[in-house]
Amino acid sequence: MHTPLRKLREKQGITITELSRAVEIDVGNLSRIERGLQRASIDRAEKIAEFFSNEINPMEIIYPEKYQDRSEDNHDTPT
Repeated sequence: MHTPLRKLREKQGITITELSRAVEIDVGNLSRIERGLQRASIDRAEKIAEFFSNEINPMEIIYPEKYQDRSEDNHDTPT
């Protein structure tokens, strides 16, 4: 799943390691949050949103499935 967080991070050319260090979240946990496999706490989501100058809403980080572009889902599934 290409979550809003992952899209924004990649768009800005920031590595997951750089983001992990900046927001003080373990890179493994951040990777799972970014892929929608783990829910971020509100504190963590706010910290990430602040890092991106609130270009992303904490709710987009916590509930990425509600904000992802549905058209991308069709590209990820084999036909």
